[in-house]
Amino acid sequence: METLNYCLHGLPLTAQDLVATFLFMIPELDERSREIFKNIVDAYVATGEPIGSRTLSKRLNSSLSPATVRNVMSDLEDAGLLFSPHASAGRLPTDAGLRLFVNGLLQTGYLTREDRQSIEGQCQVEGTSVEGLLKEATSVLSGLSNCAGLVMAPKTDVPLKHIEMISLRPGRALVVLVTENGIVENRIIDIPANLPPSALVEASNFLSARMVGKTLSEAHAQIITELDQHRAQLDSLTSSVVKSGLASWAGGDEGGTLIVSGQANLFEDIKAAMDLEQIRSLFEALETKDTMLKLLSLTDVAEGVQVFIGSDNQLFGMSGCSMIFGSFRDSREQVVGAIGVIGPTRMNYSRIVPMVDYTAKLVGRLVGSR
Repeated sequence: METLNYCLHGLPLTAQDLVATFLFMIPELDERSREIFKNIVDAYVATGEPIGSRTLSKRLNSSLSPATVRNVMSDLEDAGLLFSPHASAGRLPTDAGLRLFVNGLLQTGYLTREDRQSIEGQCQVEGTSVEGLLKEATSVLSGLSNCAGLVMAPKTDVPLKHIEMISLRPGRALVVLVTENGIVENRIIDIPANLPPSALVEASNFLSARMVGKTLSEAHAQIITELDQHRAQLDSLTSSVVKSGLASWAGGDEGGTLIVSGQANLFEDIKAAMDLEQIRSLFEALETKDTMLKLLSLTDVAEGVQVFIGSDNQLFGMSGCSMIFGSFRDSREQVVGAIGVIGPTRMNYSRIVPMVDYTAKLVGRLVGSR
């Protein structure tokens, strides 16, 4: 049986640490309290509704009276693990309670054969580009988890294998960039309307001679200096095309690309206007380049799956949403991206954590083999 590592807010944990960590944090929590707390979280994940002592006593394996359950729930509330949304209501876990649940009580599950086959079948399609692979991976994660799937695509600062410029129409050209690890990038650039076809061929040859086998950052400064000092034997039109191509690549090189799938899942089961506003804020955050850079930087913190819950979510600084993601590496064991899901805090952690872990490892193997 494989060992699943995950971390909470950058602290890596193994399955053997879970219960010990929980007991260390709240040593007075006995087996009965843990069972009641776990059942409250399970009910919250399933329904999103508070649960009362009478209902909970019927769910427990032990024959505890509603009064006894109510006393334990009161103790858990005093410890900051539960809260009551309004008077005479049942209890819900706080963000701190959910963090503790994931950190110490979660019995991390393992994927079913059907889930593994779904992930593998959608990701291992012959002839799929790296970008296509990542889109399929985030799509299948979104579908299986019923959350929004997201992936930070690898950065393109790897050696280049092929460069080509293709005329589309007067004033527009397609630039095709292929890296050694199989990533294909297409960019459309503006070119002089009167540019002859031979100038695109010349520009492609010029760039290929200087960039193939090098990264964009390695070749960029050298080529610009050569052009500015007029050492390149290019006319002004061809030189402008080369600069346009370089500018288009440099402009998109930082941080990679964020791919999001299944956003509609986040709008299901919205219970209040506040929930809707939180989802809108989340979408706005996902659209910023700063968010993408933060996401990728977090993948370097620790090995394994990382879990960010509710108001303690450092990436978005908002309550009501949780994020689970794992990094993936290339053949040189360098972190090149991250994949995971974002959803409500009441997501099914025991199912989604191993799902994200498996998908991240699979994507890493597929990207590394290219």
